[in-house]
Amino acid sequence: MSNALLLIGTRKGCFLMESDDDRRKWKLRGPFCEGWPVYHAVYDGSSGAIYAAAASEWLGSTVWRSPDLGETWTQSSEGLSYGEDDPRKVSKVSTLAVDDGRVLVGVEAPGILESRDQGATWSLLTTLSGQPGSEMWDDPANQPPGHLGISALMFDGDNSERFWAIVQGVGLFETTDNAKTWAPRNRGLRADWPRPHEEVGFCVHKFVRSPVDGDRMYQQNHVGMHRSDDAAHSWVEITEGLPTDFGFAAAAHPHDRDTFYVIPLDPGHGRNMPDGKAAVWRTRDAGASWQRLYSGLPQENAYVGVLREAMVMDSHDSPGVYFGTSTGQLFASTDEGDSWQEIANYLPPIWSVEVAHIG
Repeated sequence: MSNALLLIGTRKGCFLMESDDDRRKWKLRGPFCEGWPVYHAVYDGSSGAIYAAAASEWLGSTVWRSPDLGETWTQSSEGLSYGEDDPRKVSKVSTLAVDDGRVLVGVEAPGILESRDQGATWSLLTTLSGQPGSEMWDDPANQPPGHLGISALMFDGDNSERFWAIVQGVGLFETTDNAKTWAPRNRGLRADWPRPHEEVGFCVHKFVRSPVDGDRMYQQNHVGMHRSDDAAHSWVEITEGLPTDFGFAAAAHPHDRDTFYVIPLDPGHGRNMPDGKAAVWRTRDAGASWQRLYSGLPQENAYVGVLREAMVMDSHDSPGVYFGTSTGQLFASTDEGDSWQEIANYLPPIWSVEVAHIG
């Protein structure tokens, strides 16, 4: 029998939750990584290893690795920097992606580092230098206030030299030659602010791809939900019908290209679920219409937020949907979002949730 494994990155360590394939009863383990703030944890199916991107304002940045589903952990930061002579500094490792044993990590200031020895050592792969907007990170003196880094990475899955990266507050980029060259992929997106470059200046929060159609993609932008039918070469807005045009988390259905999930949030400073009523929104027609899913979710005083990596779907015939909140609750649905149950509470603020099938 196979097991479902949830990997949960939190402000105070990585947690694991396990269940059998019915996904009804869950067992929690952790915290791991010595309580380091873990921004993203992923599972490498080719090796069975778990990787966790961690960063502390006191101890710096590191990547933790467990080869045995959390029984033992080691950490490595060798090469996880721009070098002593580079004025840029790695202040945070924020996202991970794995592909057949190869590991990429996105960092602040913007750059992508690579490991080909299971996370033991790291080397700089790219800073996306020369791209429109890169003057903001090529020279640290030009960086605007706030965070500017690589907030998401996604491998193609079929072509190891093709992957996408989000530069926070700048936009989505694609490479097809292992980061030698890049192209902005933001045409058709909305931005409600002045932009110095036509191709960039878009705040892409979350980018997902349909597992059954590689040309079908979705993203939650700072100002709208968008869909692409041509592998991110162009986008159309599909926000109409949602309560707000702001949010972070999103997930694509594993078997249906037209089904997609998002969690809208109040766009103000609070960034909570609107009116304190928890809900996930689903489209089954590629954004033409939306349905509010709330059965089993708190509908009073639920002023919770959900961050960009904190919602995910598994690949069962009846797919499960999972999301974690910024106040430490974890919710799960085994019927594609029609009903929900709380499977964990009192965790530290949750920053990422990923799912894997073991066995």
